[in-house]
Amino acid sequence: MDYVAHDASAYAPPAEVEEMELYHPKTFVGKYIWSQDAKIIAVQYAVTAIGIGLVALVLSWLMRLQLAFPNSFSFIDPSNYLQFVTQHGMIMVIYLLTALFLGGFGNYLIPLMVGARDMVFPYVNMVSYWVYLSAVLLLIASFFVPGGPTGAGWTLYPPQAILQGTPGATWGIILMLVSLALFIVGFTMGGLNYVVTVLQARTRGMTLMRMPLTIWGIFTATILALLAFPALLVSAIMMLLDATLGTSFFMPAIVSMGQQGGHAGGSPVLFQHLFWFFGHPEVYIVALPAFGIVSDLISVHARKNIFGYRMMVWAIVAIGGLSFVVWAHHMYVSGMNPYFGFFFATTTLIIAVPTAIKVYNWILTLWHGNIRLTVPMMFAIGFIFTFINGGLTGLFLGNVTVDVPLSDTMFVVAHFHMVMAIAPILVVFGAIYHWYPKITGRMLNDSLGKIHFWVTFVGSYAIYYPMHYLGFAGVPRRYYAIEGTNFIPESAQSLNVAITVAALIVGAFQVVFLYNLLWSYFRGKPSGGNPWNATTLEWQTPDTPPKHGNFGATLPVVYRWAYDYSVPGAEQDFIPQNVPPGEVTRSSART
Repeated sequence: MDYVAHDASAYAPPAEVEEMELYHPKTFVGKYIWSQDAKIIAVQYAVTAIGIGLVALVLSWLMRLQLAFPNSFSFIDPSNYLQFVTQHGMIMVIYLLTALFLGGFGNYLIPLMVGARDMVFPYVNMVSYWVYLSAVLLLIASFFVPGGPTGAGWTLYPPQAILQGTPGATWGIILMLVSLALFIVGFTMGGLNYVVTVLQARTRGMTLMRMPLTIWGIFTATILALLAFPALLVSAIMMLLDATLGTSFFMPAIVSMGQQGGHAGGSPVLFQHLFWFFGHPEVYIVALPAFGIVSDLISVHARKNIFGYRMMVWAIVAIGGLSFVVWAHHMYVSGMNPYFGFFFATTTLIIAVPTAIKVYNWILTLWHGNIRLTVPMMFAIGFIFTFINGGLTGLFLGNVTVDVPLSDTMFVVAHFHMVMAIAPILVVFGAIYHWYPKITGRMLNDSLGKIHFWVTFVGSYAIYYPMHYLGFAGVPRRYYAIEGTNFIPESAQSLNVAITVAALIVGAFQVVFLYNLLWSYFRGKPSGGNPWNATTLEWQTPDTPPKHGNFGATLPVVYRWAYDYSVPGAEQDFIPQNVPPGEVTRSSART
């Protein structure tokens, strides 16, 4: 007998709403600057995020140069160093990764993958980008104000953040807080668009359980952000009032140099709770879209259906829910009650369960798959290795008794960067190599892509693996210089030099990636409409790159899930979502 594809059905329910009317721009400015096309907005988000990310990369170089060659550079002093630490962390976590995954990939992929013409609120979507750009420009402006940007650390803990003596304690912290508030306003506009589009604008037959896991990841992360970002917004506003009007939301009574400060009664720990109530879901605001994208990359390039699709969906939802009850594991050294420490340590271990399910399912998807080691697949596999390594060190830090001695050491820097920086960045690269043909109609250079992968992957381990040893040796994080410290072995300085050399090489080598993007845009090999033989709707558009409206005169109808690869009895090794069961060509072989 012939096997039928999973979830295939000839029935598609009738449309519940009429097709949305789109405004088609007639000028260059209307099409590319004040654009209401989600695809153009996605590119705007991505270019802006990558641009500010390169600034953060240079800041990390400056930090590493100081650690490797202490006091060798006159333009790096203790104040500058703290400012570099603060700006690097905030840019990478908020302005690069969050904006790139949700603003960039979210805008481009959601309408195409669910079969919609565009976002439900195109004008609001356009405004969201310009508010984001304003937030980025305000952040950059803080480099040029008196005192420079804030040097309070990327977590901005009071009272340090607004006390005199902290770099950027006046204009720097004010611009940072206003920039964060603007970012959240812009994201809220975009986030509401993503959620409403997924829930209300899916094409006929696209049930929730037929959506690609990329959309599930972005959709769940958006809901997390809509619930978590308000905590950061109110804390930013409250600290802004403490800094400018003399209120005492977070500022306690302080005596400095024998003088009573102007604040009394505030609680710095309250800010920590608000910040990390946002901060830990933020980890999954970045991670969940990466989980979804990796799931799709593995399935496409292994030519095999994703293992345990429903289990993967519910794991994404469970991770999202649990992420709101683990925030205080960042606060074990803040003096919390030991019973709270036990609770948050337990929930931290529990959240590892759905995360492990995803890892097992990725590995089982690869098992016996027809694996094609394309550049996107290499980055996806690299992500799995890196995420596992970073996750295992997270189990150490989730335990109170282990976390306390390691909390303010380079071990935390190593863990955080492996799981929150290198792992998602590998996914970003894999996703760009995967969807670049759809965005531009041209393939990226494969040889340059493989060189880029190996230097980035191996180089990242050369940077962050040694940091675990530095943490065990007691090397503190955020310190300007560590020479002359008796309890730190001499080998720590040698490692710092090696780490810095690796960081300079890996960072500089990203020029190869940028060159590949630009060269391929003009000279790359034409890709055709579906170069990867993928099943999802974005590869089934009549035009590549897709025109405004995405699908031409008629929206597609979905008859199956997104993972019909290597279906027994089918002539081709993939069946697109919009192919009816009756049109699937059977092979002559019978099983």
